[in-house]
Formats: sequence, structure tokens, C-alpha cells
Amino acid sequence: MTYNEAIQELETILRSLETDQVDVDDLTARAERSAELIRLCRHKLRHAEASLDRVFDSLDEEDEAVEESTAEEEEDSSDHDTDADDYQRGGPGRPAQPRLF
Repeated sequence: MTYNEAIQELETILRSLETDQVDVDDLTARAERSAELIRLCRHKLRHAEASLDRVFDSLDEEDEAVEESTAEEEEDSSDHDTDADDYQRGGPGRPAQPRLF
């Protein structure tokens, strides 16, 4: 049974309780059925919540991995830029020429 089917049946039971003369035996049966349907709905909601949590957790992990990768690339890039600056100023093993400007 789907969540929507359970909700529809609960609504039907509620409408019948509001409009019908209900004897005690029938009232007990409807109350028990309502409790079963409510348990089913709660279970389905908890399952859906857990599934969504897993999806969002995996998205968060992917975002963190991308951020770490980007930070490492920026770090590598800045190291490379520094090496290029050293090379332009005199290169490895050569003293850097002072700037006169």
C-alpha cells in the first residue's frame, strides 16, 4: 500500500466516523485499522527521510571533495607562479636583479 492510499483510507474512516452512527464493535475495528495505517505512514515517512538524508550527505561529501581538490589546485598553481617569478627575476642560482622603478 502506498502512502497516498493509506492517507485516503484514513480520510475515509474519519469521514465515516463524523457522519455515520457507528456501533462500538465497528468503532473498535476502525480505530485499529486507523492505527495500522498511521504506523504505515510513519514508517514510510521515516524511510523517505533517511533516504533523503543519505542523498544530501553524499552531495555534501562531493562538495567537500571538490572544495579540497580546488584548494589543492590553487595551492599547486600558486607554487608554480612563485617559481615563474623566481625565474623571471634571475632564475635558479642567479641573484634577482633589483627593480629600479
